[in-house]
Amino acid sequence: MTSELSISQEKEAAVVHEHDEAGNSMFGFIVFLLSESVIFLSFFSGYVIYKTTTADWLPAGVAGLETREPFINTIVLVSSSFVIYIAERFLHRDNLWGFRAFWIATMAMGSYFLYGQAVEWSGLSFGVTSGLFGGTFYLLTGFHGLHVFTGILLQTIMLIRSFLPGNYEKGSFGVEATSLFWHFVDVIWIILFILIYVWQ
Repeated sequence: MTSELSISQEKEAAVVHEHDEAGNSMFGFIVFLLSESVIFLSFFSGYVIYKTTTADWLPAGVAGLETREPFINTIVLVSSSFVIYIAERFLHRDNLWGFRAFWIATMAMGSYFLYGQAVEWSGLSFGVTSGLFGGTFYLLTGFHGLHVFTGILLQTIMLIRSFLPGNYEKGSFGVEATSLFWHFVDVIWIILFILIYVWQ
């Protein structure tokens, strides 16, 4: 009887320890996202200051930016936040195939966004050295694109881990952190889209 109680207590202690570790890891990840937010905020502030104080803001010969394709890319990227949320729900229900299907759909949507951004860049008539606008445009969209690429890499790792037997039975911090990072990337893009494409 005493032995059974001891085993039970050890199991409970192990569960509590794992829960505390996951909580600490998530707290650390949130702090990381907050630090990333500060970087983007400084970029946003610089963009607003430059735009409102520079006489010839747009490069010579540029009347404005095309908004149709970037708007479609925005819809795709924002929609992917709902798709990745559904993937998480499937994982919590221990439905790995449902998780994988929606997870792959999220990766495809993120890849489409990067492709759309590459196509847009290739068709622009100004470069990174085209005044303050050119420099800040490529800095902001490029830095965000790097985050999208990082998010896809993280999703790829989480997808591969889903094929390892019993990998997500003890928790899914990696999936939750990756999903949170993806939501962060989407929110940042909404702000960027408003600043760069709506407020011209």
